[in-house]
Amino acid sequence: MQKITPFHVAIPVHNLEECRIFYKNILGCEEGRSSNHWVDFNLFGHQLVIHYKPRSEEKLHTNPVDGKSVPVPHYGVVLPWETFQSFSKGLKAQGVDFIIEPYIRFEGEVGEQATMFFLDPAGNALEFKAFKDMTQLFAK
Repeated sequence: MQKITPFHVAIPVHNLEECRIFYKNILGCEEGRSSNHWVDFNLFGHQLVIHYKPRSEEKLHTNPVDGKSVPVPHYGVVLPWETFQSFSKGLKAQGVDFIIEPYIRFEGEVGEQATMFFLDPAGNALEFKAFKDMTQLFAK
C-alpha cells in the first residue's frame, strides 16, 4: 500500500455553530481556520470542512449491507483497532445516537473489521471503522 496522505472533504451543514460544537466537543476534532460560513477541522489527521448550506428536506437514503441499513452517502476514517475501541466507547459515554451500533463484520475472516454509523447534527452520516489487519483494507 502506498503512503497515505491526508484527504480533504467539505460537507454541508445548516447550523454552523451546532456542528462546530459537535465536531469539536463530541468527536474531539481540533479546529483550524474559519469564517462566518465555514470551519476547518483536523479529523484524525485529515481536513474536514463544514460549510453552511440552508437546510434541505432531502431524506436519508440507505442501502442494505449485512442485513443493516447503511446510509448513503457517508464519510469517515479507518482508525487503528485500539483507537476505534476507545473512540466508540467515548461516543457511547457521550450519548451519541448510533444508526448502526459498533460491531464486528467478517469476524474471523479475511477483512475482519469493526464499524459504526451515526449522524452529525446536520444529518450527515459518518462511518468509522478499523481492521484487525490493516493490510486487508482492500482484500476480497
